[in-house]
Amino acid sequence: KIVIADVRSEAVDKALTALRAEGITAHGIVLDITDRDAYERAADEVEAVFGAPPTLLFNTAGVNSFGPVEDSTYGDFDWLVGVNLGGVINGMVTFVRRMILAGKPAHIVTVSSLGGLQGSALAAPYSAAKAAVINLMESYHGSLAKYGIGVSVVCPANIKSNIAEATRIRPARFGESGYVANEETIASLHSIHIHGMEPVELAEHVKRAIEAGQLYVIPYPEAKDMLRKHFDEIVGAVPPIEADPEGA
Repeated sequence: KIVIADVRSEAVDKALTALRAEGITAHGIVLDITDRDAYERAADEVEAVFGAPPTLLFNTAGVNSFGPVEDSTYGDFDWLVGVNLGGVINGMVTFVRRMILAGKPAHIVTVSSLGGLQGSALAAPYSAAKAAVINLMESYHGSLAKYGIGVSVVCPANIKSNIAEATRIRPARFGESGYVANEETIASLHSIHIHGMEPVELAEHVKRAIEAGQLYVIPYPEAKDMLRKHFDEIVGAVPPIEADPEGA
């Protein structure tokens, strides 16, 4: 039994058609995840339809836009951080207490990004939001185990997805962006994402992580050296313990 939510009604309809064709019982909700009141109503709807909160919660919605960090506007930060971090916060605050009260074994999966593990001069608001998501999931992971609720945070690199289209649905209330976003830039991003990991392959990694109770999901062996170098720099900034001059 699946509930799928998206800000785009046509995306919800497409997903429901595909799920139901597989014989899956599915329900759709059009939801702006930055709208907390709407999120609460969506949670009420889930319980009204299926009689309980979810036992598997996936925070997957995300948007991105690229440009020099120095050109970022308040609107760029408000949109990108609002969806990528604020949307996750809203999902967690809305559902976690309901899942605890239900008293059933459960698991929460939140999508961050490999970009959340280090800064990016061309995707700074996105990377900052994704870094906060990783930190937040580490906090929930440490707190929810006693309730029988697992937590995983997924840090994908390039995925074959439609995130290149995100700028098309940027709400007008965020004003002008400091970045260039047009048909050419969207097409350029599509040309990159078409070579990304298939979503089904990523889902298989996520499934194994849920079964293993694994916190971090980073299915990219080629990223290991980059991550080690980055975190070695952080650890290297910590001064060594000074020897006691008296030898105590």
